[in-house]
Amino acid sequence: MEKREMLYEGKAKRVYATENPEILLVDYKDDATAFNGLKKGSIAGKGAINNRVTNFMMRLLEQKGVPTHYVEELSERETLVKKVQIVPLEVIIRNISAGSFAKHYGVEEGIVFDAPTIEFSYKNDELGDPLLNEYHALALKLATKEEIDTIKRYAFKVNEVMKEFFKGIGVDLVDFKLEFGRLSDGTIVLADEISPDTCRFWDSVTHEKLDKDRFRRDLGNVEGAYQEMMRRILGE
Repeated sequence: MEKREMLYEGKAKRVYATENPEILLVDYKDDATAFNGLKKGSIAGKGAINNRVTNFMMRLLEQKGVPTHYVEELSERETLVKKVQIVPLEVIIRNISAGSFAKHYGVEEGIVFDAPTIEFSYKNDELGDPLLNEYHALALKLATKEEIDTIKRYAFKVNEVMKEFFKGIGVDLVDFKLEFGRLSDGTIVLADEISPDTCRFWDSVTHEKLDKDRFRRDLGNVEGAYQEMMRRILGE
């Protein structure tokens, strides 16, 4: 499929039109940002890793009944996806206390929750992606009640499938961020990416961080952690 004009460039990806108005081409970059773009850098090979890992996870989730925007992997960095209108809600599922949860609520990292938690933030860089609840989302007309219910159901299903998968490769799925989109007929599907950029992965035995926290917190060996996650996920 032909790559046409660039429609959008974000922190981690470029999105291009194709000859099919319903299909877009996503090109993953090596750029890395944290703290809403305040910290910038580059992680060698990150684009290829995130592309391949995302596509693997999207295919797995499709098999388990979660509809996604994934169409076809074209190359190490490029993938075809269905065109969606992104619902401006970032959906965060947490299984273990870490990151902003630990900071906001004054608890230590590493507390395993009795049940997963879900939270929403308003996808708006200018406002710093503030947390909001369902009532706020409805008041702001970000999504309908039915869409929010669908998104929650899919998000918990994603967690169930991913927790089991990662447990099998010696990784604790601490928390992760999802984004959903509407197809042209209004169907809600999982969009964006699932990668070490958007998930917290800890080694089940050593609790070593194998995700973007290595970049955020200047822990070193960021590339190595991303490569290790790709190796485990793809079984290479």
